[in-house]
Amino acid sequence: MIEQKTLDKILLKVEKPARYIGNEQNIYIKKEEDIETRFAFAFPDIYDVGMSHLGLHILYNLLNNEKGIYCERVFAPWIDMEEQMRKINIPLFSLETKTPLKDFDFIGFTLQYEMSYTNILNMLDLSNIALESSNRDEKDPFIIAGGPCAYNPEPLADIVDFFVIGEAEETILKIMKKYKQMKQKAMTRKEFLESIVNIEGIYVPSFYEVKYKEDNTIEKMIPKKKNYPSKIKKVIQKNLDETYYLDKMIVPFIETVHDRVILEIFRGCTRGCRFCQAGMIYRPVRERSVENLLELAKKLIKSTGHEEISLSSLSTSDYSDLENLVIRLMDEFKEDRIGLSLPSLRLDSFSLDLIEEIQKVRKTGLTFAPEAGSQRLRDVINKGITEEDLINSCKDAFKMGWSTVKLYFMIGLPTETKEDLEGIKNLAYKVREEFFNQPKDSMKGNLKITTSASCFVPKAFTPFQWHPQNSLDEFKEKQEYLKKIIKDKKIKFNTHDAETSFLEAVFARGDRRVSKVLIHAFKNGAKFDGWRDQFKYDEWINAFAETGVAPEFYANRERGYGEVLPWDFIDIGVTKSFLIRENERSKAGEITPNCKVSCSGCGIQKDFKGGLC
Repeated sequence: MIEQKTLDKILLKVEKPARYIGNEQNIYIKKEEDIETRFAFAFPDIYDVGMSHLGLHILYNLLNNEKGIYCERVFAPWIDMEEQMRKINIPLFSLETKTPLKDFDFIGFTLQYEMSYTNILNMLDLSNIALESSNRDEKDPFIIAGGPCAYNPEPLADIVDFFVIGEAEETILKIMKKYKQMKQKAMTRKEFLESIVNIEGIYVPSFYEVKYKEDNTIEKMIPKKKNYPSKIKKVIQKNLDETYYLDKMIVPFIETVHDRVILEIFRGCTRGCRFCQAGMIYRPVRERSVENLLELAKKLIKSTGHEEISLSSLSTSDYSDLENLVIRLMDEFKEDRIGLSLPSLRLDSFSLDLIEEIQKVRKTGLTFAPEAGSQRLRDVINKGITEEDLINSCKDAFKMGWSTVKLYFMIGLPTETKEDLEGIKNLAYKVREEFFNQPKDSMKGNLKITTSASCFVPKAFTPFQWHPQNSLDEFKEKQEYLKKIIKDKKIKFNTHDAETSFLEAVFARGDRRVSKVLIHAFKNGAKFDGWRDQFKYDEWINAFAETGVAPEFYANRERGYGEVLPWDFIDIGVTKSFLIRENERSKAGEITPNCKVSCSGCGIQKDFKGGLC
C-alpha cells in the first residue's frame, strides 16, 4: 500500500488531485480478511473520462457484490502525475486502497478506443509489470481485456494474457470461480489459462500460432492443442431484465465528462449502417422493460443525488416504448426537477415535441448525423435518411426556438466523389437558409451551425471491412477543399486529425505483428494518442520503421473476400456472407431495410436467440 504521506506530497503538485484520492460516495470498502481475489478495473485514460463509462460502474458493482472478490479502480495518470510518480518511484496504485497494481490477481482493461493502447502499456510499465505476456511470471497479475476493440484482439496479442469477447457479466464470474479453484489447487499460470480456455468468449492468444503467406497476408491460425477452440464465440446477455444492473454509481468529487445517472435502455441496433461496427457486433437487439427501467432509475437517483438521467443505447429513438418510458420518467421525477437527456437520436424517427417537453428547463443544441453529404452516398452507407428528413427536422426545431445545430459527417467513405464533398457544404447551407426563411418575428436566438467531418476508419466486422482507407494526402486534400468552400459566418467547420485516424485504421484491422509497433511507439514516448496535444506522430513513424512494419499494409490496402482476416476466428453471429452481400449492395447504392421492417438474414438468430430481431 502506498503511504498517504508520500501521496500527499505529490498530490499538491498536480492538476486535479481528486483524480487520485478515491473515497467517493458509493465505493466499496472491504476488510482484508474477507478478500480472496483482488481485481483492478483499469481504464486506459484519465479519471474524468473513465468515470463516465457505464461498463466500469456495472462490472465494479457486479464483482464487489460477490463474496471474497474486491474490485478496485485504476485510471491512467495524467502527464503531471506520472512525472511525480516516476520521480520518487511510486508504482501505479488502485484508488480504493492505494495498493500497487502488481499486487492484484487480475488487471482488467476495457478497450474502448484503439488510440488508448499505448496508455495500457504505460500503466503496465508504471506498475513494474512486463509489457509482453511471455515475460510475466507466476507472481504477476493476469492482464485481461474486453470491450468493443477486443473484437479484433490481435494488435494486443503479445500483451494481454486473455480476452473476454462479448458482454462480460456472466463470463467474468465464471473466471473468478475458476481462479478460486486454482488458488486452492496451487495451479500454475498456464494451468489456469488451460482451465478457462473453453469458457465461451475466452481467447488466450498465446495458445494459437499464426502462419503468414509470402505476400504478408494470413495463411491460417492454428490452435496449439486440439482442445483449444478454433472459433471464439461472443457472449451476450439474452434477457436484460434478468441481467445484473447496478442500483448505485460512484459519485465523483470533480466534474467528469458525464455527471448523471446512465440508464441503459437496450443493447444492439436494427439499422445496419455499413460503416458501423457497434451496429454489427452488438446484435441482436435486447430491451429492458419500462417497469424495470423505472425501478432502476428510482434507485440510482436515490443513491447518487444526480439531477439528470441519460437514456443510453446505440439509437435511443428506436426503443419500442420510448414515449411511454419518457412520460413515466418525467412524471416520476417532476417534483424533484430531475432532467432527462436522450443522446443517440436519429433524425428520421425522433419526436421534437417529446424533446421540447424534456428540455423545457434547459434548451440544449440539437445534433444530427447525416454522415454523408449526398443522398447517393447516404444510400451507399445505408444510413436510411433523406435530405428532406434533415431539413424538415431543422425547420420544426427552428420554429420551436432552437438555434444551435451540430452536423456530423465523414469523409473518405467508399465511392466518395467531389460532388459528395460539395454535398456537405450544400446541406449545411440549406440548414442555414431554413433558419432565415422563418418569419423574422418568430426567429429566436443566434444561429450557430457546427459542421464536423471525421475521417472514415474501416472497422472489423462491418460490410466496409475490406475497403482501403484514404491516404493521408487524400484526407488532407479533402479537408482543405471543404475549408475553402465552406465560408459562412454562421457555419463553423471542424475536421478530425487525419494522422490519428490513419493509426486508428492500422490497429482496428491489424494482426498480431503490430503488437511490437505498439511497444516500440510506447518506448519512443507515445501515450495519450487520442489527445491532440499529446499525440506524437513522428514517434509512431519511427516505431514502424524500427519494426519493419508497413502501416499502409493495414490502413490503405483493399482486401479480397478470400483473404483470411485477423479477426476471422471470432464468431459474432452475423455471417461473413451477409457482410459481403451488404458490401455488394453498397456498390450498387441499394438500401437494406431496418430489421424491424424486414429480416435481412444477417445470421444472428441462428445461434444468438433471445433478441427482438
